[in-house]
Amino acid sequence: METLTVTKNEVIGGNLTVKGVINKGADHFKIDHPLDPAHKFLSHSVIESPEMKNLYDGIAELDQKGEALIHLPDWFEALNREFRYQLTCTGGTAPVYIAEEVHDNSFRIAGGRAGLRVSWQVTGVRYDAFAVAHPLVVEQKKPTSKPK
Repeated sequence: METLTVTKNEVIGGNLTVKGVINKGADHFKIDHPLDPAHKFLSHSVIESPEMKNLYDGIAELDQKGEALIHLPDWFEALNREFRYQLTCTGGTAPVYIAEEVHDNSFRIAGGRAGLRVSWQVTGVRYDAFAVAHPLVVEQKKPTSKPK
């Protein structure tokens, strides 16, 4: 078996198909920044899913009204749609819920008590230009003949 060693950054134009296992230390990708595509990139890691998703998470401490406003990156809504939420209280229980869905790159949690910590997660399905132009085809038929 031959080993290919890359000693500097290489650029491959077009598609690359690997038949076999890729062992790697990390899986990253770069996309155009949705608010400044001519001058900036966003670097993300990969989530394995049947959709092109982005995942954001954190921990919020609820205020005196038992609420928290979660601020997301200023490009969140430019990059994502179809938001999905997860909330978990730490150190106690409460009927926490999403009081306001994502709007202006933030959302609001409510239903707890002052000082309660809530672990939150929101995912979004990518809809940047690349994702729209190259949708993921989840189910595919295998070729009938083996490639040479």
